[in-house]
Amino acid sequence: MSGLSQSHRILFLNTLAFTICFACWTLNGVLVTYLVDKGIFNWTVVETGWLLGIPILSGSIFRLPIGILTDKYGGKIVFTVLLLLCSVPLFLLPFANSFWSFAVLSFFFGLVGTSFAVGIGYTSVWYPKSGQGRALGIFGMGNAGAAITTFIAPTLLNNLSEKDPINGWKTLPVIYGGALVLIGLLFIVVAKNKTNQAASKSITDLLSPLKNIRVWRFGAYYFLVFGFFVAYSQWLLPNFMNVYHTSLVMGGMFATMFSLPSGVIRAFGGYLSDKFGARKVMYWVLGSSIVISFLLMFPKMEVFTTGPGVMASTNGIVTEVSANEIIVNGKAHKVSEKQISDNNETSIFPIKNSWQEIVVKQNQEVKKKELLAQGITQIKFNANLWVYVVLVILIGVSWGIGKAAVYKHIPEYFPNEVGVVGGMVGLIGGLGGFMGPIIFGYLLNATGLWTSSWIFIFAVSVLCLLWMHRTIIKAMRIKSPEFTRDIEDK
Repeated sequence: MSGLSQSHRILFLNTLAFTICFACWTLNGVLVTYLVDKGIFNWTVVETGWLLGIPILSGSIFRLPIGILTDKYGGKIVFTVLLLLCSVPLFLLPFANSFWSFAVLSFFFGLVGTSFAVGIGYTSVWYPKSGQGRALGIFGMGNAGAAITTFIAPTLLNNLSEKDPINGWKTLPVIYGGALVLIGLLFIVVAKNKTNQAASKSITDLLSPLKNIRVWRFGAYYFLVFGFFVAYSQWLLPNFMNVYHTSLVMGGMFATMFSLPSGVIRAFGGYLSDKFGARKVMYWVLGSSIVISFLLMFPKMEVFTTGPGVMASTNGIVTEVSANEIIVNGKAHKVSEKQISDNNETSIFPIKNSWQEIVVKQNQEVKKKELLAQGITQIKFNANLWVYVVLVILIGVSWGIGKAAVYKHIPEYFPNEVGVVGGMVGLIGGLGGFMGPIIFGYLLNATGLWTSSWIFIFAVSVLCLLWMHRTIIKAMRIKSPEFTRDIEDK
Protein backbone atom coordinates (compact mmCIF):
# COMPACT_ATOMS: atom_id res chain seq x y z
CA MET A 1 0.00 0.00 0.00
CA SER A 2 1.39 3.41 -0.95
CA GLY A 3 2.41 5.89 1.74
CA LEU A 4 -0.26 8.37 0.69
CA SER A 5 -3.15 5.90 0.85
CA GLN A 6 -1.81 4.68 4.23
CA SER A 7 -1.83 8.30 5.45
CA HIS A 8 -5.39 8.84 4.23
CA ARG A 9 -6.51 5.62 5.93
CA ILE A 10 -5.01 6.77 9.24
CA LEU A 11 -6.64 10.21 8.79
CA PHE A 12 -10.02 8.56 8.19
CA LEU A 13 -9.60 6.35 11.29
CA ASN A 14 -8.49 9.29 13.43
CA THR A 15 -11.37 11.48 12.29
CA LEU A 16 -13.91 8.68 12.86
CA ALA A 17 -12.53 7.95 16.34
CA PHE A 18 -12.42 11.66 17.26
CA THR A 19 -16.04 12.12 16.08
CA ILE A 20 -17.28 9.22 18.25
CA CYS A 21 -15.13 10.40 21.19
CA PHE A 22 -16.54 13.93 20.87
CA ALA A 23 -20.07 12.51 20.85
CA CYS A 24 -19.30 10.64 24.10
CA TRP A 25 -17.57 13.68 25.59
CA THR A 26 -20.75 15.80 25.30
CA LEU A 27 -23.15 12.99 26.33
CA ASN A 28 -24.06 14.58 29.67
CA GLY A 29 -25.52 17.62 27.90
CA VAL A 30 -28.46 15.49 26.76
CA LEU A 31 -28.47 12.73 29.39
CA VAL A 32 -28.30 14.93 32.52
CA THR A 33 -30.87 17.36 31.08
CA TYR A 34 -33.21 14.42 30.42
CA LEU A 35 -32.74 12.90 33.91
CA VAL A 36 -33.51 16.24 35.59
CA ASP A 37 -36.42 17.06 33.26
CA LYS A 38 -38.08 13.69 33.96
CA GLY A 39 -37.47 13.97 37.73
CA ILE A 40 -35.36 10.77 37.79
CA PHE A 41 -32.68 12.76 39.66
CA ASN A 42 -33.43 16.00 41.52
CA TRP A 43 -30.19 17.83 40.78
CA THR A 44 -30.06 21.62 41.18
CA VAL A 45 -29.08 24.03 38.37
CA VAL A 46 -25.58 24.28 39.86
CA GLU A 47 -25.21 20.48 40.22
CA THR A 48 -26.39 20.09 36.62
CA GLY A 49 -23.74 22.64 35.55
CA TRP A 50 -21.05 20.61 37.35
CA LEU A 51 -22.16 17.35 35.70
CA LEU A 52 -22.04 19.00 32.27
CA GLY A 53 -18.58 20.39 33.01
CA ILE A 54 -16.79 17.47 34.73
CA PRO A 55 -16.21 15.29 31.61
CA ILE A 56 -14.94 18.39 29.81
CA LEU A 57 -12.50 19.02 32.70
CA SER A 58 -10.93 15.56 32.63
CA GLY A 59 -10.77 15.58 28.83
CA SER A 60 -8.94 18.92 28.98
CA ILE A 61 -6.43 18.65 31.81
CA PHE A 62 -5.01 15.37 30.50
CA ARG A 63 -4.55 16.58 26.90
CA LEU A 64 -0.96 17.68 27.46
CA PRO A 65 0.35 14.42 29.02
CA ILE A 66 -1.64 12.30 26.52
CA GLY A 67 -0.14 14.36 23.65
CA ILE A 68 3.39 13.70 24.98
CA LEU A 69 2.60 9.95 25.31
CA THR A 70 1.34 9.92 21.69
CA ASP A 71 4.62 11.44 20.45
CA LYS A 72 6.59 8.89 22.47
CA TYR A 73 4.65 5.62 21.97
CA GLY A 74 2.60 6.25 18.82
CA GLY A 75 -1.05 7.02 18.15
CA LYS A 76 -2.21 3.45 17.53
CA ILE A 77 -1.26 2.28 21.03
CA VAL A 78 -2.48 5.40 22.87
CA PHE A 79 -5.77 5.69 20.91
CA THR A 80 -6.59 1.98 21.35
CA VAL A 81 -5.94 2.04 25.11
CA LEU A 82 -7.89 5.30 25.50
CA LEU A 83 -10.95 4.01 23.61
CA LEU A 84 -11.12 0.71 25.50
CA LEU A 85 -10.50 2.25 28.94
CA CYS A 86 -13.09 5.01 28.51
CA SER A 87 -15.77 2.47 27.58
CA VAL A 88 -15.62 1.01 31.13
CA PRO A 89 -17.11 4.03 33.02
CA LEU A 90 -19.83 4.28 30.35
CA PHE A 91 -20.76 0.63 30.99
CA LEU A 92 -20.86 1.42 34.74
CA LEU A 93 -22.92 4.64 34.39
CA PRO A 94 -26.31 2.81 34.60
CA PHE A 95 -25.38 1.79 38.18
CA ALA A 96 -24.85 5.43 39.28
CA ASN A 97 -27.52 6.41 41.82
CA SER A 98 -26.29 9.73 43.20
CA PHE A 99 -24.66 13.00 42.19
CA TRP A 100 -21.22 11.86 43.35
CA SER A 101 -21.23 8.44 41.65
CA PHE A 102 -22.44 10.10 38.42
CA ALA A 103 -19.75 12.79 38.77
CA VAL A 104 -16.88 10.29 39.30
CA LEU A 105 -17.87 8.13 36.33
CA SER A 106 -18.35 11.28 34.22
CA PHE A 107 -14.79 12.33 35.11
CA PHE A 108 -13.38 9.01 33.81
CA PHE A 109 -15.41 8.70 30.60
CA GLY A 110 -14.59 12.40 29.98
CA LEU A 111 -11.00 11.30 29.24
CA VAL A 112 -12.23 10.62 25.67
CA GLY A 113 -11.78 14.39 25.25
CA THR A 114 -8.00 13.84 25.18
CA SER A 115 -8.54 12.14 21.79
CA PHE A 116 -7.96 15.56 20.21
CA ALA A 117 -4.33 15.56 21.40
CA VAL A 118 -3.84 11.94 20.25
CA GLY A 119 -5.33 12.62 16.83
CA ILE A 120 -3.34 15.84 16.26
CA GLY A 121 -0.06 14.06 17.04
CA TYR A 122 -0.93 10.83 15.20
CA THR A 123 -2.21 12.63 12.08
CA SER A 124 0.80 15.00 11.92
CA VAL A 125 3.41 12.20 11.73
CA TRP A 126 1.72 10.71 8.63
CA TYR A 127 1.77 13.92 6.56
CA PRO A 128 4.55 16.26 5.32
CA LYS A 129 4.48 19.85 6.60
CA SER A 130 2.85 21.08 3.37
CA GLY A 131 -0.13 18.75 3.85
CA GLN A 132 -0.52 18.97 7.62
CA GLY A 133 -2.80 22.02 7.65
CA ARG A 134 -5.41 20.44 5.39
CA ALA A 135 -5.17 17.06 7.17
CA LEU A 136 -5.57 18.64 10.61
CA GLY A 137 -8.50 20.72 9.33
CA ILE A 138 -10.26 17.53 8.18
CA PHE A 139 -9.44 15.81 11.49
CA GLY A 140 -10.82 18.82 13.42
CA MET A 141 -14.20 18.30 11.74
CA GLY A 142 -14.66 15.53 14.32
CA ASN A 143 -15.94 18.37 16.56
CA ALA A 144 -19.23 17.71 14.76
CA GLY A 145 -19.52 14.62 16.98
CA ALA A 146 -21.29 16.94 19.43
CA ALA A 147 -24.08 17.17 16.82
CA ILE A 148 -24.45 13.37 16.79
CA THR A 149 -25.31 13.44 20.49
CA THR A 150 -27.70 16.41 20.32
CA PHE A 151 -29.39 14.96 17.21
CA ILE A 152 -29.66 11.23 18.01
CA ALA A 153 -29.50 10.92 21.83
CA PRO A 154 -32.85 12.67 22.62
CA THR A 155 -34.77 10.39 20.21
CA LEU A 156 -32.93 7.33 21.53
CA LEU A 157 -33.77 8.30 25.13
CA ASN A 158 -37.45 8.75 24.29
CA ASN A 159 -37.59 5.38 22.49
CA LEU A 160 -35.69 3.56 25.25
CA SER A 161 -37.95 5.05 27.93
CA GLU A 162 -41.28 4.14 26.30
CA LYS A 163 -41.51 0.74 28.00
CA ASP A 164 -39.48 1.61 31.12
CA PRO A 165 -39.67 5.36 31.96
CA ILE A 166 -37.45 5.03 35.06
CA ASN A 167 -34.63 2.75 33.83
CA GLY A 168 -34.82 3.03 30.03
CA TRP A 169 -32.09 5.71 29.94
CA LYS A 170 -29.53 3.18 31.25
CA THR A 171 -29.13 1.59 27.81
CA LEU A 172 -27.83 4.85 26.24
CA PRO A 173 -24.38 4.97 27.94
CA VAL A 174 -23.99 1.24 27.17
CA ILE A 175 -24.56 1.97 23.44
CA TYR A 176 -21.92 4.73 23.62
CA GLY A 177 -19.48 2.43 25.44
CA GLY A 178 -20.04 -0.25 22.78
CA ALA A 179 -19.23 2.27 20.02
CA LEU A 180 -15.88 3.07 21.73
CA VAL A 181 -15.03 -0.66 21.97
CA LEU A 182 -15.82 -1.17 18.26
CA ILE A 183 -13.55 1.73 17.20
CA GLY A 184 -10.83 0.46 19.58
CA LEU A 185 -10.94 -2.99 17.95
CA LEU A 186 -10.85 -1.32 14.50
CA PHE A 187 -7.63 0.45 15.53
CA ILE A 188 -6.06 -2.84 16.65
CA VAL A 189 -6.87 -4.49 13.31
CA VAL A 190 -6.39 -1.66 10.77
CA ALA A 191 -4.07 1.04 12.18
CA LYS A 192 -0.29 1.04 11.85
CA ASN A 193 1.84 2.57 14.59
CA LYS A 194 4.25 5.45 14.00
CA THR A 195 6.04 7.66 16.54
CA ASN A 196 7.32 11.23 16.36
CA GLN A 197 11.09 11.07 15.88
CA ALA A 198 11.54 14.45 17.61
CA ALA A 199 9.92 13.18 20.81
CA SER A 200 13.20 12.34 22.54
CA LYS A 201 13.45 15.78 24.15
CA SER A 202 13.34 16.02 27.93
CA ILE A 203 10.11 17.13 29.63
CA THR A 204 11.81 20.43 30.58
CA ASP A 205 12.68 21.13 26.92
CA LEU A 206 9.19 20.17 25.79
CA LEU A 207 7.51 22.49 28.29
CA SER A 208 9.84 25.49 27.76
CA PRO A 209 7.55 27.27 25.21
CA LEU A 210 4.88 27.57 27.92
CA LYS A 211 6.88 30.46 29.43
CA ASN A 212 5.91 32.54 26.38
CA ILE A 213 2.92 34.85 27.00
CA ARG A 214 1.87 34.32 23.36
CA VAL A 215 0.89 30.70 24.18
CA TRP A 216 -1.49 31.93 26.87
CA ARG A 217 -2.96 34.56 24.52
CA PHE A 218 -3.71 31.86 21.94
CA GLY A 219 -5.16 29.84 24.81
CA ALA A 220 -7.49 32.73 25.70
CA TYR A 221 -8.80 32.84 22.11
CA TYR A 222 -9.34 29.08 22.18
CA PHE A 223 -11.01 29.35 25.59
CA LEU A 224 -13.66 31.42 23.79
CA VAL A 225 -14.03 29.80 20.36
CA PHE A 226 -13.61 26.15 21.38
CA GLY A 227 -14.40 26.16 25.10
CA PHE A 228 -17.70 27.97 24.77
CA PHE A 229 -18.55 25.93 21.67
CA VAL A 230 -18.32 22.79 23.85
CA ALA A 231 -20.15 24.51 26.72
CA TYR A 232 -23.04 25.63 24.52
CA SER A 233 -23.24 22.26 22.76
CA GLN A 234 -24.55 21.09 26.15
CA TRP A 235 -26.09 24.26 27.62
CA LEU A 236 -28.36 25.03 24.66
CA LEU A 237 -30.62 22.02 25.23
CA PRO A 238 -31.81 23.04 28.75
CA ASN A 239 -31.84 26.66 27.48
CA PHE A 240 -34.33 25.87 24.69
CA MET A 241 -36.46 23.64 26.92
CA ASN A 242 -36.76 26.23 29.70
CA VAL A 243 -37.11 29.47 27.71
CA TYR A 244 -38.97 28.28 24.61
CA HIS A 245 -40.68 25.19 26.10
CA THR A 246 -39.43 22.91 23.33
CA SER A 247 -39.50 19.13 23.70
CA LEU A 248 -36.27 17.22 24.36
CA VAL A 249 -36.10 16.13 20.70
CA MET A 250 -36.87 19.60 19.28
CA GLY A 251 -34.34 21.22 21.67
CA GLY A 252 -31.79 18.62 20.55
CA MET A 253 -32.48 19.51 16.90
CA PHE A 254 -31.84 23.20 17.59
CA ALA A 255 -28.65 22.40 19.54
CA THR A 256 -27.53 20.28 16.54
CA MET A 257 -28.10 23.29 14.26
CA PHE A 258 -25.51 25.07 16.44
CA SER A 259 -22.89 22.33 16.83
CA LEU A 260 -22.94 20.66 13.38
CA PRO A 261 -22.07 23.71 11.20
CA SER A 262 -19.57 24.91 13.82
CA GLY A 263 -17.75 21.58 13.73
CA VAL A 264 -17.86 21.06 9.95
CA ILE A 265 -16.81 24.62 8.99
CA ARG A 266 -13.50 24.26 10.81
CA ALA A 267 -11.86 23.02 7.60
CA PHE A 268 -13.12 26.15 5.79
CA GLY A 269 -11.61 28.23 8.64
CA GLY A 270 -8.24 26.68 7.82
CA TYR A 271 -8.65 27.67 4.17
CA LEU A 272 -9.56 31.29 5.11
CA SER A 273 -6.58 31.49 7.46
CA ASP A 274 -4.25 30.29 4.68
CA LYS A 275 -5.71 32.79 2.19
CA PHE A 276 -6.14 35.94 4.32
CA GLY A 277 -3.93 35.27 7.36
CA ALA A 278 -4.95 33.96 10.77
CA ARG A 279 -4.80 37.40 12.44
CA LYS A 280 -7.25 39.01 10.01
CA VAL A 281 -9.62 36.05 10.40
CA MET A 282 -9.40 36.35 14.21
CA TYR A 283 -10.36 40.05 14.01
CA TRP A 284 -13.54 39.06 12.14
CA VAL A 285 -14.24 36.14 14.48
CA LEU A 286 -13.86 38.17 17.70
CA GLY A 287 -15.75 41.15 16.23
CA SER A 288 -18.68 38.97 15.15
CA SER A 289 -18.65 37.21 18.54
CA ILE A 290 -19.05 40.60 20.25
CA VAL A 291 -21.90 41.74 17.96
CA ILE A 292 -23.86 38.45 18.01
CA SER A 293 -23.49 37.83 21.77
CA PHE A 294 -24.70 41.42 22.33
CA LEU A 295 -27.83 40.68 20.27
CA LEU A 296 -28.36 37.43 22.21
CA MET A 297 -28.11 39.18 25.60
CA PHE A 298 -31.73 40.40 25.58
CA PRO A 299 -34.08 37.97 27.34
CA LYS A 300 -37.75 37.25 26.84
CA MET A 301 -39.18 39.97 29.06
CA GLU A 302 -42.15 42.14 29.97
CA VAL A 303 -41.38 45.56 31.49
CA PHE A 304 -43.95 47.83 33.16
CA THR A 305 -42.97 51.46 33.75
CA THR A 306 -44.67 54.80 34.45
CA GLY A 307 -45.99 56.41 31.29
CA PRO A 308 -47.65 59.79 30.51
CA GLY A 309 -50.54 60.42 32.91
CA VAL A 310 -53.58 62.76 32.87
CA MET A 311 -53.51 65.84 35.17
CA ALA A 312 -56.28 68.24 36.14
CA SER A 313 -56.20 71.46 34.13
CA THR A 314 -58.01 73.42 36.85
CA ASN A 315 -59.13 73.29 40.50
CA GLY A 316 -62.58 71.77 41.03
CA ILE A 317 -64.74 68.74 41.73
CA VAL A 318 -64.70 65.47 39.76
CA THR A 319 -68.31 65.31 38.49
CA GLU A 320 -68.13 62.24 36.30
CA VAL A 321 -65.77 59.25 35.85
CA SER A 322 -66.03 56.77 32.97
CA ALA A 323 -63.65 54.26 31.37
CA ASN A 324 -62.29 56.80 28.86
CA GLU A 325 -63.11 60.20 30.38
CA ILE A 326 -62.89 62.23 33.59
CA ILE A 327 -64.95 65.47 33.89
CA VAL A 328 -63.78 68.18 36.30
CA ASN A 329 -66.04 71.30 36.57
CA GLY A 330 -67.52 70.49 33.15
CA LYS A 331 -64.10 70.09 31.44
CA ALA A 332 -63.47 66.63 29.93
CA HIS A 333 -60.06 64.90 30.35
CA LYS A 334 -59.54 62.01 27.93
CA VAL A 335 -58.22 58.72 29.37
CA SER A 336 -56.56 56.03 27.21
CA GLU A 337 -57.89 52.55 27.83
CA LYS A 338 -55.71 49.45 27.90
CA GLN A 339 -55.63 47.82 24.46
CA ILE A 340 -55.94 44.05 24.50
CA SER A 341 -53.48 43.00 21.80
CA ASP A 342 -52.82 39.51 20.54
CA ASN A 343 -49.83 37.83 22.15
CA ASN A 344 -47.76 38.08 19.00
CA GLU A 345 -45.09 35.38 19.46
CA THR A 346 -43.78 35.97 15.93
CA SER A 347 -42.82 39.59 16.60
CA ILE A 348 -39.11 40.29 16.20
CA PHE A 349 -39.01 43.73 17.84
CA PRO A 350 -40.30 44.80 21.28
CA ILE A 351 -44.00 45.79 21.38
CA LYS A 352 -45.06 48.91 23.34
CA ASN A 353 -48.52 49.38 24.86
CA SER A 354 -49.47 52.52 26.86
CA TRP A 355 -52.65 53.28 28.82
CA GLN A 356 -53.90 55.17 31.87
CA GLU A 357 -55.53 54.00 35.09
CA ILE A 358 -57.86 56.38 36.93
CA VAL A 359 -56.76 57.28 40.48
CA VAL A 360 -59.59 59.72 41.51
CA LYS A 361 -63.24 59.12 42.43
CA GLN A 362 -66.49 60.94 41.64
CA ASN A 363 -67.20 64.01 43.81
CA GLN A 364 -63.53 64.20 44.83
CA GLU A 365 -62.02 67.68 45.09
CA VAL A 366 -58.86 68.12 43.00
CA LYS A 367 -56.30 70.87 42.52
CA LYS A 368 -54.75 72.07 39.26
CA LYS A 369 -51.97 69.73 38.02
CA GLU A 370 -53.16 66.96 40.37
CA LEU A 371 -52.93 63.47 38.86
CA LEU A 372 -56.29 62.14 37.64
CA ALA A 373 -55.09 59.01 35.83
CA GLN A 374 -51.72 57.35 36.17
CA GLY A 375 -49.88 56.46 32.93
CA ILE A 376 -48.59 52.92 32.48
CA THR A 377 -46.33 51.69 29.66
CA GLN A 378 -45.80 48.00 28.94
CA ILE A 379 -42.85 46.89 26.80
CA LYS A 380 -43.04 43.25 25.78
CA PHE A 381 -40.16 41.45 24.08
CA ASN A 382 -40.79 37.85 23.05
CA ALA A 383 -37.19 37.06 21.98
CA ASN A 384 -38.42 35.32 18.84
CA LEU A 385 -37.32 31.67 18.73
CA TRP A 386 -36.24 31.64 15.07
CA VAL A 387 -34.20 34.84 15.39
CA TYR A 388 -32.52 33.28 18.44
CA VAL A 389 -31.77 30.05 16.52
CA VAL A 390 -30.28 31.96 13.55
CA LEU A 391 -28.05 34.08 15.81
CA VAL A 392 -26.90 30.97 17.70
CA ILE A 393 -26.01 29.24 14.39
CA LEU A 394 -24.08 32.34 13.25
CA ILE A 395 -22.01 32.60 16.43
CA GLY A 396 -21.31 28.84 16.20
CA VAL A 397 -20.08 29.25 12.61
CA SER A 398 -17.91 32.19 13.67
CA TRP A 399 -16.35 30.14 16.50
CA GLY A 400 -15.83 27.19 14.11
CA ILE A 401 -13.76 29.41 11.79
CA GLY A 402 -11.94 30.81 14.83
CA LYS A 403 -10.91 27.33 16.04
CA ALA A 404 -8.95 26.78 12.82
CA ALA A 405 -7.50 30.31 12.87
CA VAL A 406 -6.08 29.83 16.39
CA TYR A 407 -4.35 26.59 15.38
CA LYS A 408 -3.02 28.21 12.22
CA HIS A 409 -1.06 30.63 14.47
CA ILE A 410 0.78 27.84 16.31
CA PRO A 411 3.09 26.38 13.59
CA GLU A 412 3.90 29.94 12.44
CA TYR A 413 5.24 30.97 15.86
CA PHE A 414 6.27 27.58 17.30
CA PRO A 415 7.28 25.39 14.30
CA ASN A 416 9.27 22.92 16.44
CA GLU A 417 6.87 22.74 19.40
CA VAL A 418 3.50 22.30 17.69
CA GLY A 419 2.62 19.30 19.89
CA VAL A 420 3.21 20.84 23.29
CA VAL A 421 1.91 24.33 22.41
CA GLY A 422 -1.10 22.83 20.62
CA GLY A 423 -1.70 20.59 23.64
CA MET A 424 -1.55 23.54 26.05
CA VAL A 425 -3.83 25.72 23.91
CA GLY A 426 -6.22 22.76 23.63
CA LEU A 427 -6.09 22.30 27.41
CA ILE A 428 -6.99 25.95 28.05
CA GLY A 429 -9.78 25.73 25.46
CA GLY A 430 -11.10 22.57 27.05
CA LEU A 431 -11.16 24.31 30.43
CA GLY A 432 -13.57 26.82 28.84
CA GLY A 433 -15.83 23.88 28.01
CA PHE A 434 -15.60 22.71 31.64
CA MET A 435 -16.05 26.08 33.30
CA GLY A 436 -18.73 27.32 30.87
CA PRO A 437 -21.74 25.29 32.13
CA ILE A 438 -20.67 25.82 35.76
CA ILE A 439 -20.33 29.60 35.33
CA PHE A 440 -23.61 29.67 33.38
CA GLY A 441 -25.32 27.74 36.19
CA TYR A 442 -24.10 30.17 38.88
CA LEU A 443 -25.03 33.19 36.72
CA LEU A 444 -28.51 31.76 36.10
CA ASN A 445 -28.94 31.19 39.85
CA ALA A 446 -27.73 34.69 40.72
CA THR A 447 -29.61 36.67 38.06
CA GLY A 448 -32.55 34.45 37.12
CA LEU A 449 -31.69 35.24 33.47
CA TRP A 450 -30.94 32.49 30.94
CA THR A 451 -29.26 35.16 28.77
CA SER A 452 -26.73 35.95 31.54
CA SER A 453 -24.43 33.41 29.83
CA TRP A 454 -24.40 35.56 26.68
CA ILE A 455 -23.48 38.63 28.76
CA PHE A 456 -20.48 36.63 30.00
CA ILE A 457 -19.57 35.61 26.41
CA PHE A 458 -19.79 39.26 25.36
CA ALA A 459 -17.35 40.30 28.11
CA VAL A 460 -14.84 37.53 27.23
CA SER A 461 -15.06 38.39 23.49
CA VAL A 462 -14.33 42.07 24.21
CA LEU A 463 -11.34 41.17 26.43
CA CYS A 464 -9.87 38.84 23.77
CA LEU A 465 -10.22 41.45 21.03
CA LEU A 466 -8.65 44.18 23.21
CA TRP A 467 -5.74 41.88 24.16
CA MET A 468 -5.08 40.96 20.51
CA HIS A 469 -5.37 44.54 19.25
CA ARG A 470 -3.16 45.92 22.03
CA THR A 471 -0.50 43.28 21.27
CA ILE A 472 -0.51 44.14 17.55
CA ILE A 473 -0.30 47.91 18.22
CA LYS A 474 2.58 47.33 20.64
CA ALA A 475 4.42 45.17 18.07
CA MET A 476 3.93 47.85 15.38
CA ARG A 477 5.38 50.52 17.68
CA ILE A 478 8.47 48.39 18.29
CA LYS A 479 8.95 47.38 14.64
CA SER A 480 8.10 50.76 13.05
CA PRO A 481 8.68 53.57 15.60
CA GLU A 482 9.14 56.19 12.85
CA PHE A 483 5.80 55.28 11.21
CA THR A 484 4.04 55.47 14.58
CA ARG A 485 5.63 58.85 15.34
CA ASP A 486 4.54 60.24 11.95
CA ILE A 487 0.91 59.27 12.64
CA GLU A 488 0.96 60.80 16.12
CA ASP A 489 2.66 64.03 14.95
CA LYS A 490 0.19 64.53 12.14
